[in-house]
Amino acid sequence: MTVTLADVAARARVSPATVSRVLNGNYPVAAATRERVLRAVDELDYVLNGPASALAAATSDLVGILVNDIADPFFGIMAGAVQTEIGGPGGRAGGERLAVVCNTGGSPERELTYLTLLQRQRAAAVVLTGGAVESPAHIEAMTAKLQRLTEAGTRVLLCGRPPVPDTGAIALTFDNRGGGLRLTQHLLALGHRRIGYIAGPEERTTTRHRLEGHHAALAAHDLAADPQLTLHGPYDRRSGYDATLELLRRDPGLTAVVAANDTVALGACAALRDRGLRIPDDVSVAGFDDLPFSMDAVPALTTVRLPLHTAGARAGRIAMHREDPPPGGIATVQGELMVRGSTGVPRVR
Repeated sequence: MTVTLADVAARARVSPATVSRVLNGNYPVAAATRERVLRAVDELDYVLNGPASALAAATSDLVGILVNDIADPFFGIMAGAVQTEIGGPGGRAGGERLAVVCNTGGSPERELTYLTLLQRQRAAAVVLTGGAVESPAHIEAMTAKLQRLTEAGTRVLLCGRPPVPDTGAIALTFDNRGGGLRLTQHLLALGHRRIGYIAGPEERTTTRHRLEGHHAALAAHDLAADPQLTLHGPYDRRSGYDATLELLRRDPGLTAVVAANDTVALGACAALRDRGLRIPDDVSVAGFDDLPFSMDAVPALTTVRLPLHTAGARAGRIAMHREDPPPGGIATVQGELMVRGSTGVPRVR
């Protein structure tokens, strides 16, 4: 049965005129109403039914790049590398493509909304970067959305994300578990046993995988993970600062802090300095990602280097059919432990 504009209006509890305004973008509509209409469009699969199905068979010159936070260098580096590659040789119209960077702000709802909009524009490719939200409802919605995109001819790349089975999406996934394992192994080899861990948001795959690597390293040394020494928060400097002060309150004898990423690690370093503690003489600090500022921190930050630019560039080439996908559509991108001045042997107290 063909889905009509009236069906979408009924599902969204608005008038058909409002649905038309949202879809055409030619009249201002309240943000909450717009979200409701787009959700109804997605749920009813309006894009791929009726007269729209003929249009959906052909893709445009548009490429969507989804990021959680464009101000975060982790996402900016990957998005920049993708954008550089999509205009390379082999594309139509002289190789030029229009890249649209969609900043979700970490919102699962915004992520789905952008994918719906890109589907309506018949995007040639979509690249999703960074960790995924692990909510069962969101996973189900994302699986359905990615299936629709690939079935309509859009090439979907997951860059730095775990694979989503049965969707046709190609995954270049970071070995966050392995990186977390090697980072904690490094600290344990130095003699640290009282290690605080500042994790990212609990619902993110990146957070869980890095924490699993940390726990695996502890278990290999017959050490139990102390839940009191693990705190969760955003991937930002303030989170690192506040969490470090709380960890020191919980365990004044702490000798090392592992941070969710390099930005969080800088916050941890600032908190330690404000408490009059030296790095690494009193407390060692380690980060993750090896963002550009990590080498310039004082002392330089021990971290796990992820090849963000290389992964983004490869995703861009695969998206534009200028490089073959990896076997089975999945490749694991390894990280590299970078030992620098922020970690050292724990001081005897």
